[in-house]
Amino acid sequence: MQDHADAALEAPLRIGVAGLGNVGATLVRIIQKDGEELTRKLGRKITVTAVCARSRSRDRGIDASNLEWFDDPVALAKSDSIDLFVELIGGEDGPALAAVKAALEIGRPVVTANKALLARHGVNLARAAEESGAQLGFEAAVAGGIPVIKTLREGLGSARIARVYGIMNGTCNYILTRMGNEGISFAECLADAQKLGYAEADPSFDVDGFDTAHKLAILASLCFGCEIAPDEIFVEGITSISQADIKVAGDLGYKIKLLGIAQRSADGIDQRVHPTLVPKTSAVAGVDGVLNAVALETDHVHELLLAGPGAGGPPTASSVLSDILDIARGTKVPPLGVPVAELTPYRRAPIREHEGGYYIRLNVRDVPGAFAAIATRMGAAGISLESVIQRPDLRVSEPGVTGTESRTVVLLTHSTMEQTVRDALQAIKGDGFIVGDPQMIRIEQL
Repeated sequence: MQDHADAALEAPLRIGVAGLGNVGATLVRIIQKDGEELTRKLGRKITVTAVCARSRSRDRGIDASNLEWFDDPVALAKSDSIDLFVELIGGEDGPALAAVKAALEIGRPVVTANKALLARHGVNLARAAEESGAQLGFEAAVAGGIPVIKTLREGLGSARIARVYGIMNGTCNYILTRMGNEGISFAECLADAQKLGYAEADPSFDVDGFDTAHKLAILASLCFGCEIAPDEIFVEGITSISQADIKVAGDLGYKIKLLGIAQRSADGIDQRVHPTLVPKTSAVAGVDGVLNAVALETDHVHELLLAGPGAGGPPTASSVLSDILDIARGTKVPPLGVPVAELTPYRRAPIREHEGGYYIRLNVRDVPGAFAAIATRMGAAGISLESVIQRPDLRVSEPGVTGTESRTVVLLTHSTMEQTVRDALQAIKGDGFIVGDPQMIRIEQL
């Protein structure tokens, strides 16, 4: 470790920050406030010298008097006034992509929190970094303040990962947690999340599962040494989860979580994002509110769970700063864990048999023969039922359906293939004995 005298002999690391939203402004504020402590730890001064933002007049709680302002992030990325470029603009294309490429092409190190950019262009950007000798850090792109990227790239040695799964979206976790704790509807929870700033005005990217899918695609590449494949993920969001599902799951000893799951098999790699019933006794079930968690199943350490704040200014800025410090220390690792040339093409495995089976909720018409027809369809498909539960106290109204008496029935299956279940439910719906669409949620014995 260098002391202050040594540090004074080395030129400061000059940082340019593109994007001064919550994360960007927090990063600048931390560096300005903790400059002396960072110098002591690093042995070299870190300073933000230039920024790029839409408005120069907005009060962001930072000292901007000595900062050079740029209107064009590409110009900032290429400027000789910085040594390291931080991209916090967002978006998978446009200015963010152009600026990151511009920096990497001239050999300038880049740190980004942009999961959409990496999910879509990560392989090409990693290749550009390798070719120019630049470093590319993206710890903040997945799970906010949780150091999962560093763990995967540097912390597990030769451990072989069989499965990665986790809660990777704080908005969805907040909604499902409040639905379970307070018995209120999805719509009410979403409205509160928007008021509190946990959800965007248009929350579809979060609640439909695509934010989690981007993060999962990046993790799968790091875990399995394959190319990033965001379009090869089965994605299902949480908008169909009702209080009936939450209540029945709780009575059966489960919680419902939106999980991203990727696992390796002899047939390829299975990536999926969907609501999942997890046992209340599992570690991931205890991760509530806006927290995130990522679990890694490996041959050396069995299961490793990393949990913590998955979003927000300070946690995300902390992860950005962690990458900056690593680059300043000269730490060099391939962006995706192995050189791009060694990444294997992504091979999608079929959605596999699940150990825990499936939860199925049906609104069954109150007419003779309905239950017998459903049982016949399930039996003909070879689906073994663990239990059949009638819940007259719970009735889910279907939009646009009136005047039909029905009963809420929940089926729990033993292990079976997903396509088999889907085909059977399609046949049951075609028989006309149920109202609305069947609800199917996978059960994972984690």
